[in-house]
Amino acid sequence: QVQLVESGGGLVQAGESLKLSCAASRTGFIIDGMGWYRQVPGKERELVATRTGNGDVNLADSVQGRFTISGDSAKNTVYLHMNIVKLEDTAVYYCNAFGRRYGRSLIQNFWGQGTQVTVSS
Repeated sequence: QVQLVESGGGLVQAGESLKLSCAASRTGFIIDGMGWYRQVPGKERELVATRTGNGDVNLADSVQGRFTISGDSAKNTVYLHMNIVKLEDTAVYYCNAFGRRYGRSLIQNFWGQGTQVTVSS
């Protein structure tokens, strides 16, 4: 199993910065990558940023130039550096990890409990 613990959400003013952190603990799984998704009420969960174990990064167009993702694959940690936040960044942010059981090829997804980020004007 893989368990994810997030921290760092809260209230932030537009234009400021916030950092989200996530740490994974795993038993019997190889983690191939980690990342962040977000969701607002009434909408589907959307990708914000992901990072694979070899460092490949994927960022949503809406956060390009403002957010960055970093992490340590050996420690199974991932961070989301949110800069120049906007009102529309308000959402519940979920940490995601994807990986496989040892010796298996099926990719499974795991989710954190979510952390609220609220941007005020």
